[in-house]
Amino acid sequence: MSVQDDVVALGIRSDAAYVGRFTRDLSQSRAAGHGAIITFCMAPYLSLFVHESYRKLKVIDSTLPALLSTDAEVIVARSRHSLKLFEDNQRGIEGQLAYFRDEISPAHEGRFLNNTWLKAARFLETDLGLYSYDERIITTTHAATFHLGFEPVAILKDGSGPKLRAVYEEYGRYFRGLGARIDSGEKTFMSYLDPKRFDRHPNDVRSTKYYSRVFNGKDSPDINRLLMVLRGLMNFVDSVVTVGADSDAVEYTVFKMRFLTLYQVLGSLQMLHDERSGDLTTQSMRLIEKITGTPSASLIMDRASKPFRNTLMHYNLDSRVDLIRVDVAQPFFGLVPIYFPSHDVASFIETVNSCIEETTSVMEAWATA
Repeated sequence: MSVQDDVVALGIRSDAAYVGRFTRDLSQSRAAGHGAIITFCMAPYLSLFVHESYRKLKVIDSTLPALLSTDAEVIVARSRHSLKLFEDNQRGIEGQLAYFRDEISPAHEGRFLNNTWLKAARFLETDLGLYSYDERIITTTHAATFHLGFEPVAILKDGSGPKLRAVYEEYGRYFRGLGARIDSGEKTFMSYLDPKRFDRHPNDVRSTKYYSRVFNGKDSPDINRLLMVLRGLMNFVDSVVTVGADSDAVEYTVFKMRFLTLYQVLGSLQMLHDERSGDLTTQSMRLIEKITGTPSASLIMDRASKPFRNTLMHYNLDSRVDLIRVDVAQPFFGLVPIYFPSHDVASFIETVNSCIEETTSVMEAWATA
């Protein structure tokens, strides 16, 4: 096998092994009662692993039999692309805003509003669920619909549960084929979550009222909907996926999830700042600049470092990298000093961790200002 093949194979095996351990811990955790919430949060990452590895396997072996049903492939692709946020080149900013405004929000309103027989009580109805850990929102029902990859109306219909389970059973069979196991390996964050730190009940609200109170204010509910997705992603990778982690260990898949989330959130905020400044308040512009203008954010978003992001995202090495400097025995295949020459692995991880904390902190302050 070539170095390129080794990197692809190791990345795929690492992610599959992590999924196997996570699946085991999902059922055994004392927080298993909150497993659905965590699955909502993990959906775009699981789909990313499936989508990108499947693409690579089909390139390696064009005679490979279909490992996923046609329906599952469509759902996987849609779910995986949700992680691109505003950088989704098929939708961009306007397309994502329109998707929430014209499809996700109306689907929830149609399912949950105007159901009470007593019209005078309908003001009490809600259509948005907020889910938190350690008093920080990690996902919402709107965000979950976005990340799961199903058509919004379809996923909210009565009887949709079996269809959702069927797709995730396909995921399970797929990952087992890649070597995922549930009978061995280190515990994942799921084993360490404290059920008392989840909301006892989802915080159900009326979406129109809620979105008028957060982030950019009452005049931009469309933007606020998407900013809530970014908020949940950042809180999840900041406060949940590292619970119980050994601070001295380098967990490839956990770092990958955290780095890619940070990268996509920073890029999406920069796009929002540059392309929709007329829709942003002075405070919103200032806070985005505060998030994206730090030395750590600038380092991560530097164009020269994008091939590092691409390897984590797509598994393969950039065609321009010096293969002599690639070392599959080193963390992240020895790529850190290639793309971030002022850092070694330890200092780079510390920089990424710091940037995640800073970004999350400012977004929380912005959301509730």
